[in-house]
Amino acid sequence: MNIAFHTLGCKLNFSETSFIANDLKNNGFNEVEFNEVSDIYVINTCTVTENANKECKYLVRKVLRQNKEARVIVMGCYAQLKPKEIQKIKGIDLILGNNEKFKLKKYLSNYSKNKNAKIIKTETAELMDFKSAFSFGNRTRSFLKIQDGCNYKCTFCTIPLARGINRSDEIKNIIKKIDQLKKSGVKEIVLTGVNIGDFKTKNNKKLIDLLKEIDLIDNIRVRISSIEPNLITSEIIDLISKSNTFVPHFHIPLQSGSDTILKAMKRRYLTKKYKDLIKELNSKIKNVCIGVDVIVGFPGETEDFFDETLSFLKNINISYLHVFSYSERENTEAIKLNESVPIKIRKYRSKVLRNLSDKKKRLFYNQNIGLIKEVLFENKKDDGYIYGFTDNYIKIKTKYQNNLENKFQKVKIQKIKNEVSTCAEGLII
Repeated sequence: MNIAFHTLGCKLNFSETSFIANDLKNNGFNEVEFNEVSDIYVINTCTVTENANKECKYLVRKVLRQNKEARVIVMGCYAQLKPKEIQKIKGIDLILGNNEKFKLKKYLSNYSKNKNAKIIKTETAELMDFKSAFSFGNRTRSFLKIQDGCNYKCTFCTIPLARGINRSDEIKNIIKKIDQLKKSGVKEIVLTGVNIGDFKTKNNKKLIDLLKEIDLIDNIRVRISSIEPNLITSEIIDLISKSNTFVPHFHIPLQSGSDTILKAMKRRYLTKKYKDLIKELNSKIKNVCIGVDVIVGFPGETEDFFDETLSFLKNINISYLHVFSYSERENTEAIKLNESVPIKIRKYRSKVLRNLSDKKKRLFYNQNIGLIKEVLFENKKDDGYIYGFTDNYIKIKTKYQNNLENKFQKVKIQKIKNEVSTCAEGLII
């Protein structure tokens, strides 16, 4: 029986989809591409923005055009938060919450095509167990889930409502999975979760304890995904600065460069803490790449507060931005706040910060020109080039050679020809 998957949202979602798909393949299902004719279509959803409903409707209509008799299953964060809203979308047969999606194989055996979608979900308050996952199918890179849920109460965020409380895998299990992935040919592992800086095992081992154990593993590259600024300690920075396993790349949410807005968001730091952290990273780790998340248009973000954010970002040594326009979400504190920012202004502010991101990224790339870096090459693109990333997350392209695929290769970084620095050319050494 053919089955197809589509993932919306973050790397954590991607790792879970891949893990579930692999389980089904091992039990007789044949995975096909989502745009192909399939007997079953599975959509793993996101809840970060209010576009979830639109995206879900679009995808359901799309797959039913491909096969009107197909079973359609919607699962994940949106299914956990708003199952009854999804139930109104014509053509869906089964809705699974965040706990139930890991039992997809069982539910496929028990449920056929339905006129009315069946909802199966555990209440978020009861999501206590950690469900492990890691991505398959790409020998170059695997996303390894080490943590789930979040105990923070940021006023704009619904993720704790969909994912539940903070919970983590055990260190011995994570090390075992890394060894397994390494033996399968994976060259880079990305540690993922909802709030991985808050990693804590049942016997009170913290993130630094996990990182120390991983650092003992050789011949693998390990990247840390997004981590909260208040949870990056000097001990973590010192370990990564000396490591041959961890790469010099951090992605650190800021969300706003205005202390007033940070307080309204209930973030656990102010701009001074963040600025000091960026200084420490740059002083201790040579050529470190620092990515930053920012939200524009949060309620009460006046022109002056936005200017504070813009000025703050201009004056700190970072490498690129991920910019998000604030999205009103039900059951959050922020939706009750006054002084909503018009959509048009949100879009304008987003454009301003994206332009700043391009400049920051181009400057960062230029600062690395002439350096010799180890690049992990991935696969050939149609343009005759092969692409890969340095340890500090610079995208490199060079003329295709088949012996470079899924290999580490020393490369001299050359000039960036594009006005927007999305890629640098590399000379094989």
